Parts: sequence; C-alpha cells; structure tokens
Amino acid sequence: MPGENLSRDEARTRAGLLSVDGYEVALDVRSAVGESEEGSGPRTFRSVTTIRFRAAEPGASTFVDLIAPAVTGITLNGEELDPATAFDGSRIALDSLAAENVLVVDAQCAYSRTGEGLHRFVDPEDGEVYLYTQYEPADARRVFATFEQPDLKAPFRFEVTAPDAWTVWSNGEGTRGEDGVWRFAPTRPISTYITCVVAGPYHYVTDLYERELADGTTLRIPLGAMCRKGLAKHFDADDVFLVTKQGFDFFHDHFDYPYPFGKYDQAFVPEYNLGAMENPGMVTFREEYIFRGKVTTASYERRANVILHEMAHMWFGDLVTMQWWDDLWLKESFADFMGSFSMVEATRFTNGWVTFANNRKAWAYRADQLPSTHPVTADIRDLEDAKLNFDGITYAKGASVLKQLVAYAGRDAFLDGARRYFKRHAYGNTQLGDLLSVLEETSGRDMKAWSRSWLQTSGVNSLTPQVTYDAGGRITELAVVQDGAELRPHRVAVGLYRVEGTELVRYARAEADVAGVRTVVAELAGAERPELVLVNDDDLTYCKIRFDEGSLEALRAHLGDITDPLARALCWSALWNLTRDALMPARDFIDLVLTFAGRESDIGVLQMLHAWARAALDHYAAPAWREEGGRLLAEGALRELRLADAGSQHQLTWARFFAAVARSEADFQLLTGLLEGTAKVDGLDVDQELRWAFLEPLAAHGVADESVISAELARDDTASGKRHQVRCLAARPSAAVKDQAWAAVVESDTLSNALVEATIAGFVQPGQRELLAPFTPKYFEAIERVWSKRSIQIAMDVVRGLYPSLQDDESTLTATDEWLSTHESSAPALRRLVLESRDDLARALRAQACDAGASAG
Repeated sequence: MPGENLSRDEARTRAGLLSVDGYEVALDVRSAVGESEEGSGPRTFRSVTTIRFRAAEPGASTFVDLIAPAVTGITLNGEELDPATAFDGSRIALDSLAAENVLVVDAQCAYSRTGEGLHRFVDPEDGEVYLYTQYEPADARRVFATFEQPDLKAPFRFEVTAPDAWTVWSNGEGTRGEDGVWRFAPTRPISTYITCVVAGPYHYVTDLYERELADGTTLRIPLGAMCRKGLAKHFDADDVFLVTKQGFDFFHDHFDYPYPFGKYDQAFVPEYNLGAMENPGMVTFREEYIFRGKVTTASYERRANVILHEMAHMWFGDLVTMQWWDDLWLKESFADFMGSFSMVEATRFTNGWVTFANNRKAWAYRADQLPSTHPVTADIRDLEDAKLNFDGITYAKGASVLKQLVAYAGRDAFLDGARRYFKRHAYGNTQLGDLLSVLEETSGRDMKAWSRSWLQTSGVNSLTPQVTYDAGGRITELAVVQDGAELRPHRVAVGLYRVEGTELVRYARAEADVAGVRTVVAELAGAERPELVLVNDDDLTYCKIRFDEGSLEALRAHLGDITDPLARALCWSALWNLTRDALMPARDFIDLVLTFAGRESDIGVLQMLHAWARAALDHYAAPAWREEGGRLLAEGALRELRLADAGSQHQLTWARFFAAVARSEADFQLLTGLLEGTAKVDGLDVDQELRWAFLEPLAAHGVADESVISAELARDDTASGKRHQVRCLAARPSAAVKDQAWAAVVESDTLSNALVEATIAGFVQPGQRELLAPFTPKYFEAIERVWSKRSIQIAMDVVRGLYPSLQDDESTLTATDEWLSTHESSAPALRRLVLESRDDLARALRAQACDAGASAG
C-alpha cells in the first residue's frame, strides 16, 4: 500500500463503496501529564475507535486510515485481525466486508509537536499542559481510525478521559460523568477533518447569543471563548463575543438557515500552524490573536475578519462540504469573501474592503504569477497537492472573483443562490456544478461561461487605460486595454481624478463590461482632462491596474492627496505590482513611501507599505544601492516616528518599522536607550512585545549578545517570550550561531513547530548574506531528506523558509535548476515549492536589473 498520501482516485473508489453511519471515539489523554519514559519513543495516548459503516459490494476490500506508533487490536464484525499484517503504519486493510460492518480499532497514537493531530504544549511559565487537535486536510487519522476524506460524512460521538483538574471540549456539548469521563453529544453528519478536541486547564469565559427566528421560536447559542491561563490577563473576550454576535446577526439575516451546530466555542491555542480552523461548535485560533501589548486597529480588524471567516464556514464548508479538495474554493473563497463582506456591513471595521484590496489581493497576485498557478477550481491529485493549495488563489483570488460575481450577477441574486445552496445540500457534499446551477436560477445569467473564464483558468490580467483628447483638453476616447494569457470579462469602474485645492478627487465615474483586448468606455467621452485615470476604481474586479504616463506622473506628485482611502490603496497596490514586475525601479517605490506614507491614514495600508518597502530594499533594489536605500529608509522612519502624534497607533507602527530598518550606530544607540529607559519618544509605551521588536535588530547586528537576550527572557519567561528569545538567538551574526540554528531545524526534530518557525525567522537576515552563503549547497543536499522524514507542515516550513533567496545572483538560479533537473522524480509538492522559490528569485533579479538601470539612467 502507499504511504501517508491518499489519491483522489482512491478516495473516489472508497466513496463509491462505503456509507458511514457513525463513529464512536474514546480517547484517554491522562498520559499528557507527568514524565514520559526515557527512550520509549514518542509520548502516546490510547485511542479506541468504533466505526459503523455499510458496503455497497459485500465481499469487497477497502482500508481505514490511521497513523500511529502502535495498534493493539483490530476487530471487524467480531473477527480479530492481526495488526502485524493488517496495519502498515498509515492504513489498516479491511477485507471481506459485509453489507453492514462494525470496525473497532484500539491504538496508541502519538501526541504532536508539529501542530498536526493532537498537539501537546507545555507552558514554560507554569508547567501546565494544553492539548488541541488540528486536522485539515487529513490529520484526524493521527488521533483515531478514520475514512479520511471529506465526502464520507458521519455523526461523531466523542468521549475523553483526562486528568481530573482539566476541562475537555469537543464539537458537541459535553459533561463529565461520575467515572471522570467526558462524554459529548453526537454531532450532525460532518467530515472527519472538522472534528475537534480541546483539553486542559484553559481559562474559559461564556456568553449567550439569542435571536428570534421567523417562525417565532428563539435560537439560543451558548458562546464560549478560551485561552491559556497565562494569557488570561490579556484576553479581551468581550470584544471576541461582540464580533461573534455581530457575525451571527449578519449571517442569520442573509442566509435564512439557522446555525445548526448547537454551541459555539472559540479556543485560542498555542503553537498553532494556521490562522484558525472552522471546526463546527469548536473553532480554534492561533493565540497570537490575543494581544499581549499595544497593537493597532489593523490587528483588531484582522482578528475580526478571521472570526467572521470561520463563522461563514459553518455554512460554507461544514454544513455543505466539497466532495474532494479540487473544490476547496467552495468553502475557502466564500469564507474569505464573506469575512470581509460581513465585517464591513456588521462591525465597526467599515474600511475592510480597503484591507482586502491592499493586503489579501497582494497575496493572490503573487500566487497567480508563480509557475505553480492554478485555476480557482484546482486539479488536486492527492493530499500533498491539497496541503499546498491552501494558497492565495484558493482564498484571496477566489474571494476577489466572488466580489466580482456580486457586481456581475447582483447582490440579491448571489445571496438568494447561497440560501438555496444551503437548503438543497445541507449535510451533503458538492462540486462546482452544484453552486453554478443555483446561481443560474437566481441570476438568470450563464454561469458556465463565467465559470470557464474565472474559475477554470489561471493567471491575472492587466488593465491599462488609453486616452485621447481634443484640442480643448476633453476626452475624445477612453479605452481599457486588457492583456494576459486568458482574456476575461471584467465588470469595472473607471474613475477620473483631478486636483481641487490640495486634494486629488474623483469627478467622474463610469462602469463598463470590459471584454477582449480593447473596450471603449463611451460614457466618459467629453469629460474634462483628468490628471489620474484609475481603472478598476472601487475594486470591482480582479486585475493588475496599470497607468498611462500622465497618471503615473500625477501619482508621483499627488499620491498622498487622494482623499478616498480605497482609491489610494488601489494606487499603492498598482505601484507595488509595477515594482514587482520590474516596470518601476525599487528606489522609486521606496521614494514614494518616504514621500507619502507619513500621510497615510489607514493603519493597515501603512503597515503594508512598510512591509513592501522592506521587500523592495532587500530583494528588488540593485545591490549597489542597498546601503543608501537602507539609510534613507531608516532616516525616514525615524523622522516619521518623531512627527507622529504621541501615543498614536501611527507612532507605534513607525517605531516598529524604524527598528526593522535600523542600521547605523546612532539607530542602535536609540533602540538600546529605549530598552534601558535612558532614551524616550514622547507617548511611546515600550511594552514587552515592543521590547522584543527592538531587541531583534540589536541581536542581528551584534549589538546585543546572548546575555542580553537571556536577561530579556527572564523579564518575559512565557511561551511568547521563549519564541522571541529563540528568534533573537538565531539572528546573531555568527557562523557558529547559524550552524547551530541550521542543525536545530534541519538535522533534528526536537523543536516544536512554533520554535522551528522562530528559528528560521531569526536565521534569515537580509544583512547577513555572506554569513548565509555556505548554506546554499547544504539546502539542496537536505531538502529531499527533510521532505521524506518530517511531517509535511515542518517540511514545508523548512523548504520555503530556508531557500537561499538572499543569495540573489545567477549562481543560485543555476543551483536550483540543477537540483530540479536531477530530482525529476521527487515529490511533486516538493518540486512545486522549489519552483516557486526559484520564480521569486528570478523576479527579484529582474527587478534589480530594472533598478540598476535607473541608476545608470
């Protein structure tokens, strides 16, 4: 049998054979506490699974999935099977099936340190142990025996034996019996990957959501929110509950299908690989959404968006689930779109579409220009493919396409289609055609043609204005020119802007359906000459915006004068795409940031500009200009820090950016003084999180040594402090330090997923290119071994994070090409990651050549 992978063909065959009536899963996690036996292998827990299922062909064979160190018993229809022959480490062979079957599997499963399966975390602050599960796409099999595919839905009944002082949660309501066992109500039919168990001495807060339904009954949803005890003092559960209730109001107003899963708990858990996971009734989040220090509005907005994204999944993904991972977009694109849609309309974060245009779409644009780009509806051959397709296309491009669909089909038709979709397919599985059919019913439009253009092809179009004028300066013709491998229909708005006083404002707007190579927007003929033509104004479609030369010159002079925050964000995004595409020198983009970022009112956009400016300097600027560019950024950051209002979120954002780009002795003296209390910026509260942000650049430049870092950990001896310490230690400019960090991540599997992430982040420092050069050959020697030996999550982190992107010259491209040519039989998912990194590097070299040309010019 194959290893841990599962192919689409195998899943189809099994789904055609089996119908699952229910699971009963009994876990004993008392082994999570106390000392483990030395040399006895991984720490394990007992898992007993009973599966009741039917077979369409009696006498046929199949398999059940399980990844476990040991199986102690297997019984199929009362007959014992020998684990030594039936279990191969990832599958249990099941032969001679009856029409109705009962399978019982008794196993010793391993606690996870990688965030996959049942993750065990020991809090360094107080020694408490916390457990939680994370399964998507296929890690439930690390906790119990399962038919691990989304279209074999079933009810689940969990029971958990845990230490006496613990509380246990799962998808359904639970109570602890007199025998000490926690027993949970059976779930509705759901997929294996969204079952969940959370256990430990979590801090737990409760609330209640109530709503009168159309039939006069009252819907009551018990709400819970939890975190580690060490984070309780920082936990603003009231705000979590506020957004949760606003979300339930919005989705009940628009979906006409009451929340079907009973209670609604939200757990903020440590060492989490994802942003969050939509387990029905038991949503899990990364605990970084609990803020230990002062953060900006953008952080609260991001958390609200994630809360609403996961809530949307209760309908899109949990109630109605894709049949196979090909149609992952059926849940993720919708949840990504609905997260922003509901946030803008139901919460205080009314500028959410600005963040969407500036942040989420940037993720999509990058992914859609990689060699691994794929249609929104992807070709997912197996689980490794599925793991890599939780990407910017499935999420952000899909959401952008749905935003365009709302403009194309109409909001009412879109929402009415969603309502029909839920009612028609509740507790079932769907494919693309199921959604298209309801949207055709409600909109009257040909959704198949729309789908072929937007969901079944890859790549991003560029839209460029072409304008001619008469002698009086009025527009004679304004056309939109489209390019790209696949020309698509776009519903766009074209805005005309001019300077009025000190502002750049829109004075004319027209919507048009762009199709083919060139589309004339007749409505704008006769308009006065604009200084800026903004194609895709209001961000109705998914495209890269280009400018005519006059518009580009207007932006160089007046970008900060654009009054509308969405239009301004769209212009920034377009300029960043020009930089990435080697059409604008990186130094020009950095100059725009230095000139106008200080006037940016939207804090999320400002933070994005800071990230882009750093990327422009580190990857896209000509090497000969980097030193000067870095000096200019540091000087500009310090200037804006001193100009920002005392105590404002802009001041905090500029302080973090200044620390990130600091490079001179004077910069380091200021950071050291702020840490030691000998220097001050009026209104700037240097809390613990900001202290770590200041300490990392000091460590990376050799100003702060191990003793200083250790002293900081003593101040903050917490799980968060430990992650920061590991990152700072790995950042130090020493060959011995880099060797040690490399060995800890690549040659050993003792670090948890969170500490692997922190070590890689510290290891890779843009100012240490020469120090990191010796690791290029080591990388190519190691990655296939890492891929075969480590969990897929850790392997992905290593392959992506340690690619030698800072060795930005042709020799690294050559080394990459040599590896690809000599490893054609390597896992497709591994090759994809290497190809993507190669493409990023090639793009960087093109941008550097563009920037060097600006210098020569």
